[in-house]
Amino acid sequence: MTDTSTVNRSPLTDNPVSVVSALLVVDSLHFVFARLLLPHLPPVVAAMYALAIGTAEVAVFGLIRRCLRLSQLTKHLGFFLTIGFLVAGSTNLNYECVAFIDPGTASLLKQTEILFGLGFAVLWFRDRLTPLQIGGILMALTGVFVITFQPGDYLRIGSLLVILSAVLYALHAAVTKRYGGDIDFFHFLFLRLLYTTGFLVVFAMGRRLLVWPDPKSWPLILLVGTIDVVLSRALYYAALRQLRMSIFSTVMTLTPLATVLWSLLLFHTVPTPQQLAGGGGVILGVMLITNRART
Repeated sequence: MTDTSTVNRSPLTDNPVSVVSALLVVDSLHFVFARLLLPHLPPVVAAMYALAIGTAEVAVFGLIRRCLRLSQLTKHLGFFLTIGFLVAGSTNLNYECVAFIDPGTASLLKQTEILFGLGFAVLWFRDRLTPLQIGGILMALTGVFVITFQPGDYLRIGSLLVILSAVLYALHAAVTKRYGGDIDFFHFLFLRLLYTTGFLVVFAMGRRLLVWPDPKSWPLILLVGTIDVVLSRALYYAALRQLRMSIFSTVMTLTPLATVLWSLLLFHTVPTPQQLAGGGGVILGVMLITNRART
């Protein structure tokens, strides 16, 4: 049987610059892919199939490399049930929100994930805030207010969905950072995807939305599952393990810029000047929050 330690290492995952550069490209497509799938399937179902494809691809890889161990399925059960539920809820909300706001604005608001991550770091890991970080929090919250509280219920609903998604994903990242570091990378990724898919199936069945995609939808679902699930999450967790949380968070503030460009190219939509101003406040606030990592 292949040693899983050899599976967990590659030239890509050993090079933080390569990992982060590739992650910024693929991560910027998350809300774009959600918007592309919106006309084809209910959001929760689209997310479910994308995660299912990604899970199947990782499983096939494990079988080919002979590193998939069935004994791992129930190991760390509580941990994977927790992060599976959190990620499933976050992903479902992300796919729902693009019915109300454009992908660029959603990506700008998603940066509030770093604020909530910092909150968990303070409450859970006992980190202390500097005056500069407190100022960054206030600036980022002001940016969120500028984006969210505008005329129009659709924008407000979409913004609140993104913010709730950010809370869930930040909590998942904190749980992963605290309890997931000792789990080998392959099984961590596979089980994270497997349990997330399982919860999305439960969500879809509970809402009676479970439908089979039409033949024209499958190529897009396969593309999303491969890029937005397998490649994106593999790079995300590789970067999360290699970099300090503050540095990782700072780099990820570049993601919305690429998302705005994708949104303009594919949907001919961009955030309004007010939304861009609010998004700029969020990003600047996040950069102030993580400034200590660079000084």
